[in-house]
Amino acid sequence: MYTGKLVFSQLTEHLPLPAFRQCVTRYRGNHKIKSFSCLDQFLSMMFAQLTYRESLRDIETTLRAHSSKLYHMGIRGGISRNTLASANQVRDWRIYADFTSTLIQIARDLYSNEKLALDLEQTVYAFDSSTIDLCLSVFPWAPFRRTKAGIKLHTLLDLRGNIPSFIAISDAKLNDVKALDLLTIEPGAFYIMDRAYLDFERLYRFQLAGAFFVIRAKSNTKMRRLHSRPVDKTTGLRCDQTVSLTVVNTALRYPQHLRRIKFIDPATNKELVFLTNNFALSAFTITELYRNRWYVELFFKWIKQHLRIKAFFGTTENAVKSQIWIAISTYVLVAIVKKRLNINESLYSLLQVLSLTLFERVHINQLLNHVPDKYTDPENAKQLNLFD
Repeated sequence: MYTGKLVFSQLTEHLPLPAFRQCVTRYRGNHKIKSFSCLDQFLSMMFAQLTYRESLRDIETTLRAHSSKLYHMGIRGGISRNTLASANQVRDWRIYADFTSTLIQIARDLYSNEKLALDLEQTVYAFDSSTIDLCLSVFPWAPFRRTKAGIKLHTLLDLRGNIPSFIAISDAKLNDVKALDLLTIEPGAFYIMDRAYLDFERLYRFQLAGAFFVIRAKSNTKMRRLHSRPVDKTTGLRCDQTVSLTVVNTALRYPQHLRRIKFIDPATNKELVFLTNNFALSAFTITELYRNRWYVELFFKWIKQHLRIKAFFGTTENAVKSQIWIAISTYVLVAIVKKRLNINESLYSLLQVLSLTLFERVHINQLLNHVPDKYTDPENAKQLNLFD
């Protein structure tokens, strides 16, 4: 294992810096900037994500304590709380959004041959949103309810590698179903959604685009059974039917037949009813597809627990969005490193090892200095195989 590089540098050397500079140029991020560049801001904020810093003062104190090592971390400008706060407030958040999109494309290419839990050749996406609550008096630009503010993170997760292929940040008032209008539908792909996205006019767009959807039906959805197919009830299936919509308005919005599958979850004894426009896969495969939707829930849960997207270093809309996009780019970067170094560890487990072992339990001097000798012991190989 090479110990001549800082741990942080070994991660960031996988960043496509030419693409980052293009994003900066596109939005004139370094216009009239003399010392603290957009790259300095990005690396400082990424460091804060990986080490779970609590505030701008915490970032400043931690990095200034090791000022002699900043150059080797790629940070050329001086670290100051006011400078970093100003950068978060002024530098266009679209720089980091576009760069995250570049990282996502790299990661998706790397994971394109990953096997799904199900034997499917098509791309499978899970689409959902998560609300990040904010204080209304501190973030008045994001009103949600009478006494609180909030924003929504809409995410389309590619289940090959659990890479977010599409992310949009909106105000929390935006109805979930309207987020479907933001998607570019990929022909042949599967889109798995919960019943909050049940809008037949919007779902018909998937049918016209040649894509497939699997979605839970609402209890008040009116349908007429046309014919049924036999099912193996020992698997939890109860029926597999071809149906048509009976309400005039919904029938006009979705004029074609749908497939209705009823399933009793053996673990919870809960009855679930699914609607899909795919008639080729087995009914049980459809239910297993929907089960994989929980990966997007796991994604939201993990980033909220281990990245800084619930407490923010700035109060402006630009600062909040910049922090969220840098957090997501950190997640994707670790996914890229995992794949390039062929690490046999789940992405969530690897990120947890990074955040809890390397960056919290290890003293900051060991983090910013060379990799400590004790980690070269074979017994600790699991913790350091990322840097072998």
